[in-house]
Amino acid sequence: MAGWLLQVARKGIISSSRRSITSRTFVTASSNRQHAQETALFYSGEHKELQESLKKLIAVEINPHVDQWEAEKQFPAHHVFKKLGQAGFLGVTKPEEYGGLGLDYTYSVATSEALGTIHCGAIPMAVAVQTDMATPALANYGSHYLKEQFLKPSISGDMVACLGVSEAGAGSDVANIQTTAKQQGDDLIINGQKMWITNAWQADWMCLLANTSQGPSHRNKSLICLPMNTPGVHLTKRIDKIGMQASDTAQIFFEDVRVPVKNIIGQEGMGFTYQMLQFQEERLAGAVLTVPPMEICIQSTIAYTKERKAFGQPLLNNQYMHFRLAELETEVECLRSLIYRASDLYVAGEDVTKLASMCKLKAGRLAREVTDSCLQFWGGMGFTNEVLVSRYFRDLRLVSIGGGADEVMLGIICKYMGTLPKIQKKR
Repeated sequence: MAGWLLQVARKGIISSSRRSITSRTFVTASSNRQHAQETALFYSGEHKELQESLKKLIAVEINPHVDQWEAEKQFPAHHVFKKLGQAGFLGVTKPEEYGGLGLDYTYSVATSEALGTIHCGAIPMAVAVQTDMATPALANYGSHYLKEQFLKPSISGDMVACLGVSEAGAGSDVANIQTTAKQQGDDLIINGQKMWITNAWQADWMCLLANTSQGPSHRNKSLICLPMNTPGVHLTKRIDKIGMQASDTAQIFFEDVRVPVKNIIGQEGMGFTYQMLQFQEERLAGAVLTVPPMEICIQSTIAYTKERKAFGQPLLNNQYMHFRLAELETEVECLRSLIYRASDLYVAGEDVTKLASMCKLKAGRLAREVTDSCLQFWGGMGFTNEVLVSRYFRDLRLVSIGGGADEVMLGIICKYMGTLPKIQKKR
């Protein structure tokens, strides 16, 4: 399925440099006409082919089983990830040396946008943890040893990864994490706990952020590759969530967990910096994953309100309804354009922390607005578990919380605007 990708990557047909607009192709399929011009300016024919291949895999291997996995409150991560890995979708931007395709970040955006067509929020989020949250720092700064041990099997789908940053007392406040990894000879002894860990029950390894020294909070942390079968790793609670049902989430405790010092990614003490850089990709991925579900909500609501009649006419004939849907469609297209702009700048090597935060903020708030408005138009059916709109209503609520809450995104944006007040230190 991804043979064309491998050929393209290996032959160097696709360059990570800026692509000429004249080489882009326009989408003519009627199902894509609403955003054909926008995507044509961002995606090339190769991007589109990648997306179509992934959508076919989703239609055959994933969507037919989503309802069952939602009911079971867990999807078979190893099975699904192996399918995605074999097709090349878990290492789109990762080095070819370790099984990746070596393409630029716009291909990751294209992949995420296609993943958004999965009929739930849980599975795309779980995949994004593997591709955009737990492995970017490893790919960019990890040793050859760590890449062979953890990155390569993650790209192939032979391993499932999770990210260990948040704690019960330190969610968005990353600098305040308390988990420690103290050096003892050639080993690190890890103690502490992590919370809200996606993929935890099925993960083979964790990209763990821990304090490895006593220095300042922004320079005393390291990212560590931690095998989840290491003695002392205890998964103590399967968290029951209101949404993202098919994704397994856990609280994890570490009790004298011993891993080699060589499992530190990059330089010791640079973990906070590496994690902040990982957040750029995480937040862009989180934003783009919301676009297809919002489109599905709008289009399915249009179809439903065309058929559903009240007072002798289709519901959609009410001006408030078709005007409201037009407003929502406009907002979704604005978000899409912002994501594409941020992604282009990221490929060009720019610091997109501000724009990525804007994308994340807008995506979370717009997802709440779109799903709530559409659910209302479905009436009583919207309050059942029988329609996709209600699932997205629950699932996408997490976007304003996970990966940095809306309020944290606002603080970052204000910092870059120069309007964030400086906290006065007590004397």
